[in-house]
Amino acid sequence: MKFTIDATAPESKARAGVFTTDHGPVATPVFMPVGTVGSVKAVHQRELRDDIKARIILGNTYHLYLRPGTEILRKAGGLHRFIGWERPILTDSGGFQVFSLSGQRKLREEGALFRSHIDGSKHLFTPENVVDIQRTIGSDIMMALDECAPGTSDYDYAASSLDLTHRWLKRGWEHYKATEPVYGHYQSYFPIVQGCVYPELRRQSAEFVASLGADGNAIGGLAVGEPTEKMYEMIEVVNEILPAEKPRYLMGVGTPANILEAIDRGVDMMDCVMPTRNGRNGMIFTRNGIMNMRNRKWADDFAPLDSGGPAWVDEEYSRAYVRHLVTTGEILGLQICSIHNLAFYLWLVDEARKHIIAGDFAQWKPQMVESVTRRL
Repeated sequence: MKFTIDATAPESKARAGVFTTDHGPVATPVFMPVGTVGSVKAVHQRELRDDIKARIILGNTYHLYLRPGTEILRKAGGLHRFIGWERPILTDSGGFQVFSLSGQRKLREEGALFRSHIDGSKHLFTPENVVDIQRTIGSDIMMALDECAPGTSDYDYAASSLDLTHRWLKRGWEHYKATEPVYGHYQSYFPIVQGCVYPELRRQSAEFVASLGADGNAIGGLAVGEPTEKMYEMIEVVNEILPAEKPRYLMGVGTPANILEAIDRGVDMMDCVMPTRNGRNGMIFTRNGIMNMRNRKWADDFAPLDSGGPAWVDEEYSRAYVRHLVTTGEILGLQICSIHNLAFYLWLVDEARKHIIAGDFAQWKPQMVESVTRRL
């Protein structure tokens, strides 16, 4: 992977760059729609390409391993061919999903033993077989297996968890270097910084991760119950250490304001289920604030969803019509809200990139944060 930085913002850590994969270039900062099981919920791949203009999407190792399974994916020629997506794909290792199973998993030196949420069957993820599974999936960026400690963890638990994550990372990194891609295209392997909300642990982890010299690095274990300001603090601590010449990926974050604050602190890549999950519940994100489409106030409002925002929705559907679809339970309403939110998120990071290049990001960001957090 090659990463170039096109511009950095004065009075900010924000930067605009491009990283290149065998499935194409990705301009940063970038938001990556989450396609957990090989599908971004309620969104067609054509809409991802043409309307939302997604440059890269996510899949999840845990879910794809369980269904459709590695045998089907191998026969299909990998996830790209299986889902008809020619652009880059990143796969999470499944560590967060195993963490979220709580009572259905056990962590030990060998790896993470868990029961499937589908049928209760037992499975074991190790640092090595998670690499093998992601080789079979064929993602352009693979993630290391880690433990995602809760944001409320005490220091002793967080330290013990971090030690385990680092031991797993050593094994996963060595196995990655010892194996080859299945389908011929290059695959990067990103280690993940952990350490909960403790600066000392975050620094220790960032230094270890940076020492590997991977193509890029991730920041995990945030937005999992800790206060927002603590999340921002940990990003700052970590990004003082992670190499500036490599892309930095903040995992599972977040709201439009979170994304702008992360970019301001030197993050290049982000993902979150929020735009689609909230969209399916009738919440719309716009450049002027947040709308709950179930509210009566939109019933006779025939204005576009977001004047000046993503154009395709604005030109076709009014607030009144979208509210009608949402309140009557029409599937089209869930689709429109999901597509609109993703288009807005991609528009937002593209606007951030423009202002970084123009040199006025530090002046633009506070105004935009205030605007996108407003309740309409």
